[in-house]
Amino acid sequence: MLVAKRSISGRVFALLIFLQGALIVTGGAVRVTGSGLGCPTWPECTPGSYTPVPGQAEGALHAWIEFGNRLLTFVLLITALAAVIFSIKYSKNDLNKIRIRTLALLQVLGILGQGVLGGITVLTDLHPLPVAGHFLLSIFLISGAISLRYEMVGVVKETATGLAKPILPLLIWLTLFVLIAGTIVTGSGPHAGDEQAKRFGFDPRFVSWLHADLVIALLVLTGMLFLITRQSQLKIINKRIGLFLMICLAQGLVGYVQYFTGLPVVLVAIHLLGATLVWASGWSLIKVADSGFRLRGFHL
Repeated sequence: MLVAKRSISGRVFALLIFLQGALIVTGGAVRVTGSGLGCPTWPECTPGSYTPVPGQAEGALHAWIEFGNRLLTFVLLITALAAVIFSIKYSKNDLNKIRIRTLALLQVLGILGQGVLGGITVLTDLHPLPVAGHFLLSIFLISGAISLRYEMVGVVKETATGLAKPILPLLIWLTLFVLIAGTIVTGSGPHAGDEQAKRFGFDPRFVSWLHADLVIALLVLTGMLFLITRQSQLKIINKRIGLFLMICLAQGLVGYVQYFTGLPVVLVAIHLLGATLVWASGWSLIKVADSGFRLRGFHL
């Protein structure tokens, strides 16, 4: 019975990771379809109603796309609350119980923060700064959800040694910088979520080149780490790095194609999904490598 309950809790934590990633993808769908102001106010969708109303000026499709993204946040919150319950129930005798419960609680607080940030995004008419913050907060919440699942369910780890140990933290920091640069590119180009939305004002080509240079640096560093771990017989880490490298290569290819084809909506959406997968695979690598990586002093 205990094994069955732990299996259920494992599914809850896996669902939490999935939904955190799905929120990024649905948020991207809101942006690329121009539905960012489909619900023009917050917390209501339209003045006097928390749901879309027939005949509203923004159009039914845009309104329901935006409203659907809001609904997903509630599903995510319920899942996070379930994760808190399971973390309290099954970490009673765990030496890391404070850490586990803190990770679970941070998921709830982070999701509530997403709601507030989403409101700021709408009330500022999709200013690119809170839009970027929306994405980056989701990235950190994905990190916490992965860490929480690994702590509760367990994962086979392999201690990083030699050159791999100092390079792994550099890899994840560089990945974060790539994603931050990506938000600047997004905030400087089209697909803002609304035709009237403000932009950062940077030259789109310049920030795109900067983003591409960081991606190239990440690919080179990852390739080096792949060869180092292969020679060091770090089999588990090497396998994870290989997966990370393949995802990064695919993401880089999509990025270049979308740039030279004028940023078609479908490729922009795929690129956003790819960014989520890049970060999730990179963070999973850090956790499996048992490198002791810390972000802002908190060992996620």
